[in-house]
Amino acid sequence: MKSDTRRSPEQAVQIPANMSLRQLRYFAEAAELGQFSQAARKLHVSQSVITTAVAQLETLLGLRLFDRMPHGVVLTAEGHRFHQHVRHILDTLQDALSEPMFLANTLAGTVRVGASYTVLGYFLPSLLARFKRSYPQVEIDLIDMDRTEIERGVAEGALDFGLCVISNMVPPYVLKRQVLIQSRRQLWLAESHPLAQLPVVGLADVAPYPYIMLKVEEGESSAMRFWQSAEHTPNVAFRTSSLEALRGLVGYGFGVSILSDMVYRPWSLDGRRIDVRTLSDAIPPMDVGLVQRPDAELPAPAHALQQFLVLACGA
Repeated sequence: MKSDTRRSPEQAVQIPANMSLRQLRYFAEAAELGQFSQAARKLHVSQSVITTAVAQLETLLGLRLFDRMPHGVVLTAEGHRFHQHVRHILDTLQDALSEPMFLANTLAGTVRVGASYTVLGYFLPSLLARFKRSYPQVEIDLIDMDRTEIERGVAEGALDFGLCVISNMVPPYVLKRQVLIQSRRQLWLAESHPLAQLPVVGLADVAPYPYIMLKVEEGESSAMRFWQSAEHTPNVAFRTSSLEALRGLVGYGFGVSILSDMVYRPWSLDGRRIDVRTLSDAIPPMDVGLVQRPDAELPAPAHALQQFLVLACGA
């Protein structure tokens, strides 16, 4: 006879009484911005408040959540996992507070959405899961497309709207664009790389070193715009369409790259650490957003998804 290994209520993991939602918010902002000072400015508190909240969480959990670096903070492996859970908690709470604004559980139909590579892989899945909890009867016909295909599909009415890197779009803008998030671009490098020792890093410092160029999502053309604007040229050693290959090459010190925080992960697949540095040059962020026809009224299911994305992203 098998014993019952289920936990009783008395055995369940208890949330510490002195752990607060405010601490989780402070931790999440610090994790996403990479600096306690920036998190403090955004939340309108002193930096010591953020530092204390994070230290209290680390004590309660018995874990080091951040590695403290001269230029900011970087999540540890344990911190990265904890941040995923915290982000889920905060997002679920936001959905619960917003749900009365929606026709949750009553709306039915299909939404036709085109989404690009980065949006599909690093932005959309968790948002769609949250949307489906509020709108279980709405089906999402999601199509993997590049930006030009998305624009064409939206213009021709084959798609209700599109989701892509709208900072790659070029004028004249025929379609309506709405930014959902702006993702900061930073320098990715191995923790042993010589640039990691500099107190301040600019494109002029990066230029002589081997550079790994990401090709997907028009990555090369968007990168060259800010390189050319600064009147420098990267020393491109390798081009790839694989983010995981790029992570591995950077982690082993074969080159550096400048990419957005949205696709950043602190480890390569084989466990090599990837550090980040904020550049002193004015590097434009990567804008992810909605694309739709300016004159078209969206069907109710598509309008519900559009409004959910806008509210969820605080756009």
